[in-house]
Amino acid sequence: MATFASQIFGALVAARERGYASGRLGVARLPRPVLSVGNLRVGGSGKTPAVIALGLACGRAGVRCDVLSRGYRRAHNGMAVALNGNEAVEEVGDEPRLIAQRLGVPVMVHPDRFRSGMEAERRFASQLHLLDDGFQHRQLARAFDLVLVAPEDLTDRLLPAGRLREPAAALARADAVAWVDDWFDSQSDPESALQAARERLAPWTTAPVFLARKRPVPATATDTTPQSPLAFCGLARPDSFWRTLRQLGIAPADQVAFRDHYRYTVADLRRLRARARATGADGFCTTAKDAMNLPHLHPLHPLRIVEVEMEFADLDGLVHLALTQCGLTETIPC
Repeated sequence: MATFASQIFGALVAARERGYASGRLGVARLPRPVLSVGNLRVGGSGKTPAVIALGLACGRAGVRCDVLSRGYRRAHNGMAVALNGNEAVEEVGDEPRLIAQRLGVPVMVHPDRFRSGMEAERRFASQLHLLDDGFQHRQLARAFDLVLVAPEDLTDRLLPAGRLREPAAALARADAVAWVDDWFDSQSDPESALQAARERLAPWTTAPVFLARKRPVPATATDTTPQSPLAFCGLARPDSFWRTLRQLGIAPADQVAFRDHYRYTVADLRRLRARARATGADGFCTTAKDAMNLPHLHPLHPLRIVEVEMEFADLDGLVHLALTQCGLTETIPC
C-alpha cells in the first residue's frame, strides 16, 4: 500500500515540476536575490546549521542578509520577526528563534515567503535573502539553489514509503550540492572523498559539489555535562541525536524521543525528572532546537545542550560561488 501511495505522490510531484518548467505555475521574484538552502527529504539533513554557517559567512563578507522561514507549530500564521532569539517560541517557531539567536539577523516568519521578503527589504534594507528549506518552495524565484544530500538520499524512496519529498532527479535544478557525509572519518583525503561524491552524484547533476559534515560542538569549560544523562529530543530523526551523543562520548542512562518540533510542558518536565530518577540518570541532555521549546519555569538541572554545526570543506569557495551568481560580489568591501 505504501509503495502504491509513493507512486501516486511521485506522479503529483512530476506534474508539479512540469507546471513550473512550462511556466503554467507562476513564480514570484523579489527585488533582491534569494539563496535557497534545501534538501530532498523530510527532516534531519542539517538545513538549520547550514543556514547558520552560510549566514555567518555572508556577514563576514559584508553582505546584509535576512532569513525567510515558514515556521512550524506556531500559535498563528501571521507575520512574525525574530531579531535576537529572545522572542516567544509560540510566535516565531523554534528553528527561526535559534537562527536569529546565532546570526543576529532578521528572520522573517510567514508561509508567504515573497511577502515576508518584501517586508524584510522595506524594514531592514536586506541585500540577500536566505531561504530556509526552500528547494521545494518553487513559487519563489531564487538566484542560487544549494541542496544538502546524504548518501542514503540516493537510494531512498518517495513519501510515504520512504522519506524523500522529491526524487534524486530533482538535483538537476541545483546550483550546488553539499554532500553531507562522514568523509572526515574516512582514511581517504578530502580530495578523494570529493571525487567519490562527484561520481555518486553524476547521474543526477552536473552542479559543483562541496563536502559538508554535521559536527557536534565540544563542551566548553562552563558547560554542565552529566556523565550518564537522560537524553531527550523532538526531532524528525532522533537517531541522529543519539549518534551525536556517541560521537561526544556521552552514554545516556535512557533516551526519550518526542515528535518533531515538540513544545514541552511543565508536566513533561515532571515526567522526565521521574524517569531520570528511575533510570539512575545524573542529569539531562538535549538539542539546541529542543532547548528553544522548553518552558522557562521549572528548568531541568543539570542540563547539557548539545550544539551541532555544519562544517564545509570549502565554505569560502561555496560562498563566493553563491554570491557571484547572486550578483553581490561587487558589493563586498575589500
